[in-house]
Amino acid sequence: QVRLVESGGGLVQTGGSLRLSCVASGNMFSRNTMGWYRQAPGKQREWVASATTGGSATYADSVKGRFTISRDSGRNTVHLQMNGLKPEDTAVYYCNFNPRYGPEYWGQGTQVTVSS
Repeated sequence: QVRLVESGGGLVQTGGSLRLSCVASGNMFSRNTMGWYRQAPGKQREWVASATTGGSATYADSVKGRFTISRDSGRNTVHLQMNGLKPEDTAVYYCNFNPRYGPEYWGQGTQVTVSS
């Protein structure tokens, strides 16, 4: 079992910045991918960015160049630095833990609202 606790959401104006964090605890395998997804009202959940334990980071085209994902040296915390926020970035952001073997886990979600 893995528990994910997210923090850092909030309300920001267009062009502003927010930093999301997600701390994972529990029975984590050494090789895994942690990432962020988001779900806007009336839309399906979509992938935003991922970071592997090996140090690779990938991004959705919609956030490339504006968002940066990182993991701490202990590899159990993932951050999402969001710059140049737009109203279309408004959504509930979910942390995801996906091990090489076993089920994936989700955080409870944190609201990000960007006002125009």
